[in-house]
Amino acid sequence: MLPLARFTVLDLTRVRSGPTCVRQLADWGANVIKIEAPDEIDTGKGMGGERHGPDFQHVHRNKRGVTINLKNPDGLALFKRMVERADVVVENYRPDVKDRLGIGYEALAAVNPRIVLGSISGFGQTGPYARRPGFDQIAQGMGGLMSVTGLPGQGPVRVGIPVADLTAGLYTAIGILVALLERERTGRGRWVHTSLLEAMIAMMDFQATRWTMRQEVPQQAGNDHPTTVPTGLFHTKDGMINLAGGGQEMWRRIVETLGIEEEANDPDFATDKSRAANRGKTNALLQKPLLEDTSANWIERLNKAGVPSGPVYSMDQVFADPQVRHLGIEWAVQHPALGELKLVRAPMNLAGVEPPRRPTPERGEHTAEVLAEFGIGEAELAALRAKGAV
Repeated sequence: MLPLARFTVLDLTRVRSGPTCVRQLADWGANVIKIEAPDEIDTGKGMGGERHGPDFQHVHRNKRGVTINLKNPDGLALFKRMVERADVVVENYRPDVKDRLGIGYEALAAVNPRIVLGSISGFGQTGPYARRPGFDQIAQGMGGLMSVTGLPGQGPVRVGIPVADLTAGLYTAIGILVALLERERTGRGRWVHTSLLEAMIAMMDFQATRWTMRQEVPQQAGNDHPTTVPTGLFHTKDGMINLAGGGQEMWRRIVETLGIEEEANDPDFATDKSRAANRGKTNALLQKPLLEDTSANWIERLNKAGVPSGPVYSMDQVFADPQVRHLGIEWAVQHPALGELKLVRAPMNLAGVEPPRRPTPERGEHTAEVLAEFGIGEAELAALRAKGAV
C-alpha cells in the first residue's frame, strides 16, 4: 500500500499549476482519475502542450484517464456520482466557471460532505481581478519577482521556469493534505484554494518581508545575493563558479583558501556590514585570484575548506553530474506508444517507498475501467456515450 492509496482524486486540471498539484498526490499512490472532455467537443487541445510532448507527459503521469462532458446534464450527474465516493476534487478554472458548471464547493459538499475541493486561480476566488485569466508570467510581474531578477539597471526579467504555476500547485497540494488530516478528526472536507498571485508573493519570502517590515523596496542584484556578501558568480581560468560566503567564519575560510590574507586586511572587508557596503570592491578582491586556477580545482578546494561552491551547469551537464546520477532523479517510465520515457521523479525520498511509474494516459483511455468501479455497467456506459455525456 502506497502512502496515499486510500484516497481517490478527481482531476479536472489543465496546463500546469493544477496538474502540478495533482502530481504530488499521484506520485505517492493516490487513485487519481484525470477527467477530460470527449475529443469531439474539446476545443482546448493545446492547453498544456502536445500530449506526447515532455511537458504533458511529465505533469500527468500516474493517473488514469476518463472522458466526461460536464456541460452535458447526464455527464454532470455522472461526475457527481463519482464525487459521492471520491475524497478530493482539484480544478483550476477561472472562479466563475466552476459555479457555472455546478461544481463549486457547496454543490459538491451537498453530494459528499467529506469532499475536499482544491482550487487554483490566477488572482483569487474573490476581488476585483477574480475573473481575469491567470498566467504564470503575469503573476511573476505582479508578485514582484521580475523586479528583482536580472542585472542591475537591466529592467524586469522573467525567471526561466513557471515558478508561480509550480508553487501554486505545491501550496494547494499541501493544503489538500492538511484538509485530509483535519477530516480524520471532523469527518468533513474543506475548500482549499490559492492563486498564482498569492503563491508568487509568498515565494518572495524575505524579499517581500523586507518591504512589509522595513519598507525596503528590493532591487535587482544580478548574480549576487541581494543581502549576503560575498555570494555570487565568479569567473575562473576556464569558466565560472558560484560561491557563497556570508558571515565572519566563512569569510576567514575564503580568504585563507584564496591566499589573500594581506589584501583582505582592509577596514572595508572587516565585517559583514562593511563588505555589503563595499560589494564591488569585495567581489573584485576575490575575482583576481580565482582567475588563476580552473573551476574544478577551486570548487574542490573551497568545498574542502567548508565554503559552499559549485559549477554553473547547462541542463545536459546537470544530468551528467555524478551526484545527480547517484540521486537517481532521472526516472524511467514505460509508455505504450512512446516506449521508455525519461522523466524527473518527485524530489522527496520516503525510505522504503517506491513511487508508481504509470505513464500519462491517453484521452479517455480508462473510461470503461474506471466507471465500472463506480457502478457504471456496459449498458449504461453505452447510453451515456450515445447522449454525448462521456
